[in-house]
Amino acid sequence: MPDSNFEEKRRFPRVESRFPLKYKDLKKTDEESRGSISKNLSENGVRFRSDRFISLACRLVIEMNFPALSKPVKAISKVAWIRKLPVGDDYEVGNQFLEIAKEDKNIIQSFVKTEFRIPSL
Repeated sequence: MPDSNFEEKRRFPRVESRFPLKYKDLKKTDEESRGSISKNLSENGVRFRSDRFISLACRLVIEMNFPALSKPVKAISKVAWIRKLPVGDDYEVGNQFLEIAKEDKNIIQSFVKTEFRIPSL
């Protein structure tokens, strides 16, 4: 939960998350998906760790496995930023959702709202 003194200035607040996800380059249809764990999530994107460099603006197919759901939430995203972690060979990757089904977007919105504890209007 965010610090009560912290004022979220982003259009889409982010919440901490730790759920499994898979990702792969949209253009490389013969490539296997790679696994990771989410670090944070918003209605507009997800941040996760990668064991390889992914170029900016690369389009990814992302499948997120939320707890208690029988099927993954899927989205097409673009890499908005990537940075090398100070230790090891991994990277952190920030992704912006480009295409996502309404049902999947609703799941993400509900998750973010619950985790951020935004009161209902």
